[in-house]
Formats: sequence, structure tokens, C-alpha cells
Amino acid sequence: MEIILKETIETLGQEGDIVKVKPGYARNFLIPRQKAVLKDKAALTRLEKEKQAIAAKLAQQKKIADGLAAVLEGKVIVISKRVGDENRLFGSVTNSEVAAALEVAGITVDKKTILLPDNIKTVGEYKVAIKTGYQTTGHILVQVVPKTIGDTK
Repeated sequence: MEIILKETIETLGQEGDIVKVKPGYARNFLIPRQKAVLKDKAALTRLEKEKQAIAAKLAQQKKIADGLAAVLEGKVIVISKRVGDENRLFGSVTNSEVAAALEVAGITVDKKTILLPDNIKTVGEYKVAIKTGYQTTGHILVQVVPKTIGDTK
């Protein structure tokens, strides 16, 4: 079944793209949630009229995502955690903790956009990717250090 996307969906494509999906996915998810419309003559005509607006909107989103990626690039975040034997953490560093540390640094990101390679369970430095927009990613350096006795965080 061919549909026209009304918004950017990471796994399918960008707004305005004509994509082929399984009928159940279109009927039960995309169309009821107003994320897509069936490809027909009226929808294609409407798409042609809206192409310039869609292109401008996507360019603006790309510019914002590139700006956030530039701000994130090279940023170093330090997280202190309690450690046990062999510098292993009690628990692990989560997306929420990285998002909170970025918030303290003045950068607001959604914890769902933080792509931890694996659970961070030992002290050290880790390069973490953060999705800033469609096909745009920024990288930060997360340093996990042992919590000292005087720390209250």
C-alpha cells in the first residue's frame, strides 16, 4: 500500500515522501494517528501545492538539528558514581543521568535521543551519541568518576 507521509518518521522517511508499507501498518497505525494519508489523486495534488512549505520546514528542522549537534560536539560531562571492587559501579549510568548532567550544563535533550552503546558499568570515558534530528547526531564525552566521600550528588 502506498501512502504519503504527513510527518517525518525515522524508520520510513521524511514528510512528503511517498512510501510503500504493509496495509495493516497504514490502516491501523499511520492513518488513524494522522501521520500519513492514502496516495490518491487528491492527496498528490495537495502534496504538490505543499512541497515548498514542506521543504522550508525540513530545512529549518535540519538547521536546528545541526546547531544543536555543533553545541554538543566536544562537550564533556562528568558523572560521579559509587564504585566497588575493580572500579565497577553500583548500578549503571543511564540515559536519564546523562540528560540530567546535560541539563546542568545548560543543554536540554530528551533522554530518548541519547544513544548509549552499552550500559556503562565501569569508571572511564565513553563517547555517547545524541540524535539531534532526522539523520543528525552529535557526540559528547561522558566521564564516569568514582564518588568521593564528601560528594552529596
